[in-house]
Amino acid sequence: MNIKFFCPRWGSTGLSWDDFLSKVKDAGYDGIEYGIANSTPASELEMVCRKAEQAGLLVIAQHYETSDLDIDAHTDNFAAWFRKIEPFNWIKVNSQTGKDFFTFEQNKKLIDVAAAYADRTGIPVYHETHRAKFTFAAHITKEYLQRIPNLKLTLDISHWVNVAESFLENQPEAVELALERAGHLHARVGYTEGPQVADPRAPEWQEALNHHLQWWDKVVHRISNQTGDNLVTISPEFGPHPYMVHLPGTNTPIANQWDINVFMMQLLKERYS
Repeated sequence: MNIKFFCPRWGSTGLSWDDFLSKVKDAGYDGIEYGIANSTPASELEMVCRKAEQAGLLVIAQHYETSDLDIDAHTDNFAAWFRKIEPFNWIKVNSQTGKDFFTFEQNKKLIDVAAAYADRTGIPVYHETHRAKFTFAAHITKEYLQRIPNLKLTLDISHWVNVAESFLENQPEAVELALERAGHLHARVGYTEGPQVADPRAPEWQEALNHHLQWWDKVVHRISNQTGDNLVTISPEFGPHPYMVHLPGTNTPIANQWDINVFMMQLLKERYS
């Protein structure tokens, strides 16, 4: 299988880029997933891409920040973000797109902006399944996938588990359609009352982990067996506080984010070897 693993910059912003990229390389990742704010200067993008290339690491650009309530301003700022990243050669773009309260037509304007960027550059854009975005729930995303045939997803199904307060047993058609249209995976494990289990290594979270593994298996095997581009990209994406709960009254996380993400990468490398 042709699988590449990406380390999120999220949670490691306290490290310099040199130290972060060195740590990523030493851990055995193939690249990084780089969350780019609307205000990030082009000089930083150029520096990160150059340093990553020198380190032999690939880069996925991640959009996450556009939050304007007015759809016209939102669309303008979303388009400006894509113009800013356009001079650079990303392997993929992952976008947390739109708002859960925008109409289909409003969110479609944003999806069209991303599609135009993909057409201009040849760099695919995947829309992340994420709370508060247009993809916030399985049954809602199903309608978008049915009405927009070329729409592709970054599957972070932990959000849907949380939103639905279930492992989605009663929504098989929506889940299967999402698995068919997923082109990038965020390997975080959610549970019925939250988007991130405390520690996927602990026995009490094995049921949740196994549900996610079964979903990821289907995506990995589908992409690996397709003709043409059969590259599978996976970002273990357990996050820092507040995703990572802290012990009450302290500033101490209950587990180590870096260690958990490395564990997830190693688990999946072995599973798909």
